[in-house]
Amino acid sequence: MFMLPAPADRILARYRIETALPVEQVVETIAGEQSSGTFLPVPGETDELKARARARIIEITPLESAAAPSLPGGRVPKSGAGPVSYRRVECTLSFPLANVGPNLPTLLATVCGNLYELAEHTGCKLLDLALPPAFSDRYPGPQFGVAGTRRLTGVTGRPILGTIVKPSVGLSPAQTAELVRSLGEAGIDFIKDDELMADPPHSPLAERVAAVMRVLRDLADRTGRQVMYAFNITDEVDAMYRHHDTVLAAGGTCVMASIHSVGLAGLAALRRHSALPIHGHRNGWGLYCRHPWLGVEFPAWQQLWRLAGVDHLHVNGLQNKFWEPDDSVVRSIEACRTPLFRPDDTALPVISSGQWGGQAPETYRRAGTTDLMYLAGGGIMAHPLGPAAGLRALQQAWQAAADGVSLEDAARSHPELRATLEAFGARSR
Repeated sequence: MFMLPAPADRILARYRIETALPVEQVVETIAGEQSSGTFLPVPGETDELKARARARIIEITPLESAAAPSLPGGRVPKSGAGPVSYRRVECTLSFPLANVGPNLPTLLATVCGNLYELAEHTGCKLLDLALPPAFSDRYPGPQFGVAGTRRLTGVTGRPILGTIVKPSVGLSPAQTAELVRSLGEAGIDFIKDDELMADPPHSPLAERVAAVMRVLRDLADRTGRQVMYAFNITDEVDAMYRHHDTVLAAGGTCVMASIHSVGLAGLAALRRHSALPIHGHRNGWGLYCRHPWLGVEFPAWQQLWRLAGVDHLHVNGLQNKFWEPDDSVVRSIEACRTPLFRPDDTALPVISSGQWGGQAPETYRRAGTTDLMYLAGGGIMAHPLGPAAGLRALQQAWQAAADGVSLEDAARSHPELRATLEAFGARSR
């Protein structure tokens, strides 16, 4: 399914292309544009230089054709004879590592840069990457991953269950802390700030950290386990350093960043500084992937962020509230769990988006693992018996899934789960 591994001196990139022009000509144009060439021959691009630095076509696999273009602005044959057919292919290009070096921002410019602007095609999507070991030598990847997160949360043998602070914005630090107390006393494993909450005037991060960590330390003293709270430290790089240090000094065990907002270089800088797991929120990913003939597919995209240092990576969820089909979500879970260079450089898949206990059995069946973080926002916070009952219902649903018991049967002896099915069950039908 995935294109691993790559030769030590090459970068492989697979694309899906649509064009009305001769396919081989178009793929060759892309290869040239993204390596040594441009739209006209230029002095200095000698045969020797092209042999050393030009991208190579590895394979072209025909797909179906289309009668209409997927994207506007593409060129058509000049002859004008007969209707235009838009050919579709998958192709693999090989770029010399020496063109880029182990440099994630420049890699991004190479494999998904100006090729999207070319008029020769009416569709271009990066599907997958295979990177040489030099990238792993420079970028250490996840620092904690699955094993480190399980150690810090004390959760083994089941998914790490959590929620998002709701309302998304507007709560004061004291109100947030009281919500955390209720959830912590119910036994939650993980809580995170919403991606819209970072360091706003109504809840400055330093004050929120102080209020929440007082509650979590008190709970830990009484229960012997500390809830992991991912504080959203998304900001300028120097501010992220300060925010991270505030969390660390208060005894926190996780920070969160909106990875598209801070960028690859910002995330890599945070990874070098961080002594805590980095919870990577992918808000904005639909901009890159939602169109089938434009952007970047998750198997390629997630490699960049794992190398840059995320420990947890959002993958959406089954039967989610967004556009993404279940097959795509399952593929994303598998991608995060597929090692790149070492067995421990995987990321913990974070299942979120309209989740409640009803998706637990199918998630468990299709993912084939409990090495997951499973977050329910409204599915916990909007439970008719309150957030604590919402958490217990989620725990009961996952226990039923692991035991092979239907949710309906489990609900007979669990009033919290029964209330969940009554409140949310109609939404999934």
